[in-house]
Amino acid sequence: MLIHDSHRGAGFLLTDTARLLRKLIDRRLQPLGLSRAQWSILAILSNHEGLSQSQISSELEVEKSTAGRLIDQVEKSGWIERRPIPGDRRLWSIHLTDRARELLVEVERVILHSREEMLHGLSAEQQEFLTDILQTVKSNLSAAIELDHGHVDGSRNADEGG
Repeated sequence: MLIHDSHRGAGFLLTDTARLLRKLIDRRLQPLGLSRAQWSILAILSNHEGLSQSQISSELEVEKSTAGRLIDQVEKSGWIERRPIPGDRRLWSIHLTDRARELLVEVERVILHSREEMLHGLSAEQQEFLTDILQTVKSNLSAAIELDHGHVDGSRNADEGG
């Protein structure tokens, strides 16, 4: 078997670590009434307020209809509001409410505390080294995805005669 318990490599450890961190944060945000998808939308908007539904779906890497349903849920909770975009009656920008800004202070506290626990026992230098390594791994994977995307587009063009 390719993946055996005794041969868990870096990919498995990265996936498992990310899963455990998400689980911890989800559990800690649940008393605040937030699901992972909901706090993900709030986090995106805290950094880029005024995005459209399409832009949020792109950030979340989900279908526009899925993002629309999530945005509806978060809006019903009173954490975001839609505002018309001047000059385009079809598009709405999504903005945080004051209630959400207050909530995000608590969300940030939970996430920072969880991050501290995750990195417990690592020196500042080790933490910086880990961050550098993970950034390189992320860049490598992004480049591989782009390369694969180019190959897929290239084979489609070849199949279509050019």
